[in-house]
Amino acid sequence: MTFIPTEPIGSIPRSAKLIQAIRAFDTGSLEQHEMEELFDEATQETIQKFIETGSPVISDGEQRKNHNFADYAVHGLPNFAPDGFQIRFQNHTRVWPRITAGPFRYQLRGDTILEKAMRQTKMPLKQAVISPSALSLFYPAQDIPSYPREAFIEDIIREHSSEVRACLKLGAHTVQIDFTEGRLAFKIDPSGDLLTRFIQLNNLALEGFTPEERTRIGIHTCPGGDKDSTHSADVDYAELLPSLFEMNVGRFFIEMAHEREPERVLKLIGKLLKPGQRAYVGVIDVLNPQIETPEIVRDRVLEAAKFIPASQLGTTDDCGYCPFCDDTSTTRDTAFAKIRARVEGTLMAAKSLGL
Repeated sequence: MTFIPTEPIGSIPRSAKLIQAIRAFDTGSLEQHEMEELFDEATQETIQKFIETGSPVISDGEQRKNHNFADYAVHGLPNFAPDGFQIRFQNHTRVWPRITAGPFRYQLRGDTILEKAMRQTKMPLKQAVISPSALSLFYPAQDIPSYPREAFIEDIIREHSSEVRACLKLGAHTVQIDFTEGRLAFKIDPSGDLLTRFIQLNNLALEGFTPEERTRIGIHTCPGGDKDSTHSADVDYAELLPSLFEMNVGRFFIEMAHEREPERVLKLIGKLLKPGQRAYVGVIDVLNPQIETPEIVRDRVLEAAKFIPASQLGTTDDCGYCPFCDDTSTTRDTAFAKIRARVEGTLMAAKSLGL
């Protein structure tokens, strides 16, 4: 039987209880073992609600990434300061941490998160991890004398590759590399040089993986999604996608439902997609509080199928829901209702296409 695969991106909004607990832990009001118990509880509840949507592939909702999707690996380490690279969204600014001394080492790894989630379900689980190019933004503009940039780059490649490999070994259905900085790179540097360096760095970290392993590795791109705003939606996808499809991965998770000209972008994807690659197009606008109907999703999938072969087409959400833990712009109920619509609408589209 042929079908159209569908997967989430990663994060699910945290409950008010979990957000309050994270704040208490940060101030020292909660012990580590207490926080772990709350993470277990939040993960179990999230997995159960995911299963109820009918989603064939689920995630743990990134409940254990106690601050955000990007700095989970280093949050709280003594060789990091809070005043690093600034990402300007439409209505606010996020600040990346800044490494102050070497070596760069992960404190929390995606495979550790995955292993704990796998104790709670037999469902296919995907694990999202941060990209080497995003990690590279942790290094300051001025070199650290005792820790040159070259040594830092070697460290992030080793840590990232080890994390991805361990997730695959555990049996992750998909390992998704979050690359939200891809579109942002062109906004920072319109020459495209920064984007090229980002792609080269990410491919360097992927060098040791086999073709079969790469079919289970994906890259996610979006213009950011935080507090109902973006950081680079004004950058034309045409500036990013030709470089994106040079990434040595098998799956591409591409924000699309929020795009103003989806047909033009879908045509471009159809031209760029190579044999052995699959494009998972976003059919759910996570920044819009209105819950899509399955029929809306069906129509978005059928539109994508005009330009992308069904054998290379998949569906996803545009982005994670509330990838920063303090974002309460979307409720958990809304997120799961949207996911259910994605699952049902994708099935409807597959039937319409005779799959």
